[in-house]
Amino acid sequence: MMDRNFSLAALTVLELSPVDMIEVAARAGYTHVGLRTEPATAEEHHFPLLADAALRRATHQRLRDTGVKVLDIEILRLKADTQVASFEPHLAFGAECGASELLVAGNDPELGRCAERFAELCNLAAGYGLHPHLEFMPWTDVPDLATAIEVVNRAGRTNGCVLVDAFHFNRSRSRLEQLEQLPPSRLRYAQLCDIAGPPPADLARVLYEARHERCLPGDGDCDLTGLLRALPAGIALSLEIPTRRLLEQGLSALDRATLALQATQRVLERL
Repeated sequence: MMDRNFSLAALTVLELSPVDMIEVAARAGYTHVGLRTEPATAEEHHFPLLADAALRRATHQRLRDTGVKVLDIEILRLKADTQVASFEPHLAFGAECGASELLVAGNDPELGRCAERFAELCNLAAGYGLHPHLEFMPWTDVPDLATAIEVVNRAGRTNGCVLVDAFHFNRSRSRLEQLEQLPPSRLRYAQLCDIAGPPPADLARVLYEARHERCLPGDGDCDLTGLLRALPAGIALSLEIPTRRLLEQGLSALDRATLALQATQRVLERL
């Protein structure tokens, strides 16, 4: 198996502070982490990196102590009323941490406006050495790979990318042929997990699965081998695998992070 970077995604161990997540990532054998500077939902417990100077200092110190690096910053949403300039503190923090990637969601039904805002964000992010990745999710206004490609292409920025998450790829019924036609420069990292069973018709159920019922790679029904072969060789992998079942079994964050990395390595060995 070729050398590649593995990042522990925040959603996998959402109960942990950034400082503790970095420590778990180091102990489990990850090279990187993803830091959440903006909560994905109003309900989740959030560690306010941007507002808490002491937490930022401790986070930087733990990164230095462990040698773990930051892959991506998440999650910025492009909405109908978004003012892209308001994202600058997130970009500045990402640059401080050495992050290279930025996770973006499309929550604007007007795709032309979404593309314009994405282009504006790419322009702003370029000054910080960041590559915005538009992540498609079935319950958003960018529900599948084809729509994400359309928005990123319309934006027309060289640092604009598409983020492929194995869960969303499966649940949106996106196709490998679409992915194979995307230039490798548009794919700088991907998110890996697995999921069992056919895609539900109910989007609320899909959303619940995404946040609570993902499987370790190789334990579900996704064609992970096909997906990984369609992605650029050696692409960095962010392991985003929230699994309530493992939590209820009493597995610690370190246990879950370790199992996720071991399962991913077994899948990669089959390539």
